[in-house]
Amino acid sequence: MKLVFMGTPAFSVPVLQALAARHEVLCVYCQPPRPAGRGKADRKSPVQVAAEALGLPVRHPTSLKAAEEQAAFAALGADAAVVVAYGLILPQALLDAPRFGCLNIHASLLPRWRGAAPIHRALIAGDPETGVCIMQMEAGLDTGPVLMRRALTIGPEETMAELHDRLSALGSAAIIEALDRLPLPAEPQPETGVTYAAKIDKAEARVDFTQPAEVVDRLIRGLSPFPGAWIEVAGERVKLLRCRMAEGAGAPGQVLHGFTIACGTGAVEVLEAQREGKRPLPAAEVLRGLVLPAQLG
Repeated sequence: MKLVFMGTPAFSVPVLQALAARHEVLCVYCQPPRPAGRGKADRKSPVQVAAEALGLPVRHPTSLKAAEEQAAFAALGADAAVVVAYGLILPQALLDAPRFGCLNIHASLLPRWRGAAPIHRALIAGDPETGVCIMQMEAGLDTGPVLMRRALTIGPEETMAELHDRLSALGSAAIIEALDRLPLPAEPQPETGVTYAAKIDKAEARVDFTQPAEVVDRLIRGLSPFPGAWIEVAGERVKLLRCRMAEGAGAPGQVLHGFTIACGTGAVEVLEAQREGKRPLPAAEVLRGLVLPAQLG
């Protein structure tokens, strides 16, 4: 098939690579390079880097509202557009242009977790399972009918990074299957069970040890590695990247032993952490240079 691919972050890269190996990708759309790093130099998105490595043409408009942008998209003559975490709203003219429309790979079991951060939110909420949906895009936010859904179980110690990679692979396989089987029957999303995966606010990333251990555990795993749940030690922000539930009890925030910390009920053991300006390390190595207070706020 002749496809347009629209995506930006690392989650989208395996999908692009899978499509390029099987179909003709006419053009890749992604977000433009943005300032990043200490020098704030413009950095290409993971999708742009991958597309250029594959020798594919890349476009990164800041908006798709202009008539000339919409005409350029339509002129590609695509059979379908595959959209994976692109980052721009698609006007109706773009949704209607390809023969089979625009297909979105969404990393949740819709209608649960519509919106920007479905993987984070599924973990933070303690969902036992999640998955991907191949959705026929329409004007609403992740409201379109579902063409295919694939589920997987969330592991008890799984982090966002690990679940992200598994869902990306699942989405790659699902879209290949869906394209091979087009046209597929479209199942309208039920009106019950709708939840929204709001973008992660930095303020919610600070660990609150007055919460039960299972809530703290889910927050740490759900925000690892980005943006990273954090604590403050002697004025330094320390990210907690991996943990597990632990035996023990004490006042919320009390350091019981090593990197095991009491919560409102129960305790969590931090397995991996990252100090400011440092790389992630096992907790035992972090503690060689970091003295935890008896009580964390």
